Amino acid sequence: MTVALQRLMAFLSPAFPVGGFAWSAGLETAIAEGSVSDGATTGQWLEGLLHHGSFKTDAILLCEAHRHNADPFYLGELSELCLALTVASERQAELLQMGDAFVKAAGVWPVPIELPSQAPYPIAVGAIAAAHGIGVAEAALAFLTAQVQAQISVAVRLVPIGQNAGLRALVALEPAIADLANFCSTATLKDLGTIGYAADIAQMRHDTLPTRIFRS
Repeated sequence: MTVALQRLMAFLSPAFPVGGFAWSAGLETAIAEGSVSDGATTGQWLEGLLHHGSFKTDAILLCEAHRHNADPFYLGELSELCLALTVASERQAELLQMGDAFVKAAGVWPVPIELPSQAPYPIAVGAIAAAHGIGVAEAALAFLTAQVQAQISVAVRLVPIGQNAGLRALVALEPAIADLANFCSTATLKDLGTIGYAADIAQMRHDTLPTRIFRS
């Protein structure tokens, strides 16, 4: 357990070289258009992603990849499904580039696993976590926590909401993160489905912003 925990902490650390700091997943658009303007609206935006948006979808796919990490054909199908469910081209680029970076960085700890040539980030994390003996629930919890923290970091820098407000948003979301991780650890593809339209539209509108700091 000690080695698995060490590797999980490394894989989902902000210092792990996947380039996550460069992407906002549409949050930059929401901030620019005023939908997210303070700590409270930051929390509401992220709660929507957890209950109804891409966080839920990505975590279900991560857990499915974890369970089928020894089946390269199925991982390829999951990768295609992940991209098909991602409506914005910038968001697709985010998932693919972070997935590629994750596979390369995790290769420092070699394990026998065969991944598709283009593995989106949740697929890569789930499959590689399983190959390292990391539990599915633990992987989902760490992944969702890291995703929320990354989005809070965007809000801290862009709104800006300040570090303390960002931490309060994280504290308030901890129960929802834990509940979703538990749900996704036993969920199947039949549980996929979102109504996160505002986030989807924000992602698609991102490339129309006159000034952009983030890549999505």
